Amino acid sequence: MTAAVEEALRRLEASVALLESAVARRLDAERSHSDLETELEIMRDDRARLAAELDGATARLAEMQSVADDVDHRLGRAIGTVEGVLSRSGERGEG
Repeated sequence: MTAAVEEALRRLEASVALLESAVARRLDAERSHSDLETELEIMRDDRARLAAELDGATARLAEMQSVADDVDHRLGRAIGTVEGVLSRSGERGEG
């Protein structure tokens, strides 16, 4: 082969190698993009699930707070009643 043909073959091989490299990078980028879209969808699903769980927990907390307030009120009334009975009982014992 002549030197010109050999040089043309070397340039062709280098060009093919560059093309293969560019194609590989492009495929990796597309795969990466697809992976990112999948990950984003998973995150959106997780966010929706967590938001629903948080709403449920907030509702249960509000209900528990209401029950605790009611118990506190009833307990206060019961303590007042017991103190009143003891006070009257003490007054009778002294008198």
